[in-house]
Amino acid sequence: MVRVKERYLLVNILYPRDGTTLDKASDGKDGNKEIPEFVAIRQATQSDLTRQLLVRGIKAEAQALFGDCGAGAIERTLSVKYFSLPTSTFILRITREHLRYVWTALTFMRSVPVRNGRPCIFRVARVGGTIRKVEEEAIRQARTLILATKAYMAGNKTSAFELLTRSTKAKGKGSAMTRRKDFVADIVSDDDGEDDNGDEDFEDGNGDGNDDEMDDDGDAHLNGDED
Repeated sequence: MVRVKERYLLVNILYPRDGTTLDKASDGKDGNKEIPEFVAIRQATQSDLTRQLLVRGIKAEAQALFGDCGAGAIERTLSVKYFSLPTSTFILRITREHLRYVWTALTFMRSVPVRNGRPCIFRVARVGGTIRKVEEEAIRQARTLILATKAYMAGNKTSAFELLTRSTKAKGKGSAMTRRKDFVADIVSDDDGEDDNGDEDFEDGNGDGNDDEMDDDGDAHLNGDED
């Protein structure tokens, strides 16, 4: 029996700064204080965005890019396994052979797929063969963002930048092509093993609609090579 191999995508919704009050925070003394760039672009997503609308928007973009062939390829296998409005983060599941259709559609989407949706960028932060790998990266990102924000507010901007940027070690002579391969390998994991806890880590009871709370137990810091 042939097992269908799947891929899980961790996606961040990033918003450009527009100079509104969302880009400023009150410090209690000086009135408004500018918040860090890396915090401002990770604003909470519009409350009217749902899992169903998100999937519909991705399918519509795939239809525009690849026609009926692309839309039909992801029609039955694309699903949202986790979706958080406060953190603007979600996890998609798609079959491995149709991964590029979804990734390309996300790259070309330029606004939240709702009425009067705000301009945004859909950034694929991690691709893995099991949901556990993607879950660990989501937790690592959340923790790193908190630590970087604390460092920034304490006046240590250099430390905040180092926390948020994860360097990749170039091999050989360190050519541009080699560094590019290392960067892609850092995002994509070809682990095809089964998830220890199945694919229920991020789903609520009925699998749709409600926001899920992420379990933050255990060591979620990733090591360099996960394959």
